[in-house]
Amino acid sequence: MRAERIWQDALAVSERARQSGALVPLKTRLLPLEDAEPFVVRELLCAPPRHLRAGGPRPNPFLPWDAPLQVERFGNEHVVLLNKFPVQQAHLLLITQDWQPQGGWLRASDWRSVARLARDTGGLWFFNSNTTAGASQPHRHLQLLPRQAGEASCPLAVLLEAQLQQGKPLWPWAYRLSRRLDPQGHGDLPELYAAHCRDLGLGDGASDPVPLHPYNLVFDDHWFLTVRRVREHGAGYSVNGLGFAGYLLSTGRSDHDWLRRHGPWALLQQVAAEHSVIPRLRSIG
Repeated sequence: MRAERIWQDALAVSERARQSGALVPLKTRLLPLEDAEPFVVRELLCAPPRHLRAGGPRPNPFLPWDAPLQVERFGNEHVVLLNKFPVQQAHLLLITQDWQPQGGWLRASDWRSVARLARDTGGLWFFNSNTTAGASQPHRHLQLLPRQAGEASCPLAVLLEAQLQQGKPLWPWAYRLSRRLDPQGHGDLPELYAAHCRDLGLGDGASDPVPLHPYNLVFDDHWFLTVRRVREHGAGYSVNGLGFAGYLLSTGRSDHDWLRRHGPWALLQQVAAEHSVIPRLRSIG
């Protein structure tokens, strides 16, 4: 069993930060959509936070980071922060303490800090490689939605597990899905990341200065998913890595009627690269 100390600390920090105004939880409601299951679609009921608004350059919120949102520092490399505008309580960000670009390759130090946090608190991890993949900030950050032991990490977890059991891809976009081989030690993450990037034509960290295409990572203790992206939004819906986990957020720009007619799967197909962009879509495994 995990200690979940960081999660518990995050809940305590959340309460203090909310009372001081440093934390601004987003008000949402479940949007009832026929035939949308298993997707969870929430409608934003307040003004969009800064990172969801169109506009020019914005200051980096992580240099320096907002001290009331800090949960824990990991040496001199990373710090665990609360997401300032959460939908879920204790939404955690793992950021680099110095400047590292979101659009660069994830490094060994990033994966070490992921492993350190994951050994204490489990849940759904995701990473948006750049703005086309849904990243709201250019400073490197991975995100964790904590989950209790035995709780499904996301709405699409059952379907992802079914694909692993069947051993073949079922979706018409460019993605790789692999079973986690070291869910406790987390030593498999760098290798899975590198293999998926090569398979999807994203490049090789050993020879390419930066990834060649935008992408999302989504993973938990059991599986690791990488999706190659071509655009950030469809039908007015901004889609980041959580979309491929089954979570969508509707704002004032979103076309509800389009989503009702076509469904969430069609939305994902709009924003992901077609599988034909890579030479061969390998088996799941």
